[in-house]
Amino acid sequence: MAGDGRSGADGAEAICRSLRRAIVERALAPGDRLPEDALGERFGVSRTTARRALGQLAGEGLVELRRNRIATVASPSWQEARDTFEVRIGLERIVVRRLAGHLTADQHRALLTHIEQEEAASGGPEATSIRLATEFHLLLAGMTGSPVLDRYVSELGYRCALTLSLFSRPHSSDCAVSEHRAIVAALMEGDADRAASLMDHHLDAVAERARIVAEPARERDLGRLLAPYVEAPPGRRRRTA
Repeated sequence: MAGDGRSGADGAEAICRSLRRAIVERALAPGDRLPEDALGERFGVSRTTARRALGQLAGEGLVELRRNRIATVASPSWQEARDTFEVRIGLERIVVRRLAGHLTADQHRALLTHIEQEEAASGGPEATSIRLATEFHLLLAGMTGSPVLDRYVSELGYRCALTLSLFSRPHSSDCAVSEHRAIVAALMEGDADRAASLMDHHLDAVAERARIVAEPARERDLGRLLAPYVEAPPGRRRRTA
């Protein structure tokens, strides 16, 4: 068993952050196995800490825990995926109504800076565009100052990213960027109804880009796959695959 290079709580949270990003960027696919011992070795933590992280991700709907104690990246059904998007649309409607007419100058700049990053990534790997698009919505939720909205939009945002990795068809990121700009403009104008309508249309369009793709789970080297996502603990060098 690997020894913890950081506290159990910090190690578990590091694993959660890394796996969420790996899922959003499609490095991890639905059905991929997540053995506790492999995660512990890769992140330099005990199996107990790895198990704690997997339990947290299972609570967020990103991981499935099976009776044989083998965890896998969740494989939601299309109906589950559609329900997740519908709940997310309702939550993000609340987010934009809270923010309309109340964005500070610093928040406005932060949103525009993020959209510029999305534009710069346009035409590059689709996984990067999906991650940046997801982070735009998390940024908005965080600006409400509501821990509840922040938490649930975050969880649903990652679940939707997982859904896109399973069901989505290729698409241009240009539409998402222009829609994000329009939402921010409506927020700055204080037009809550328009902001909510734009958000509804935007998220519904994302959901409609999805289609069922039947692909078997792939057996891959988990340690090598997660190498770019591992956060080295203080005082230790990151191990290379």
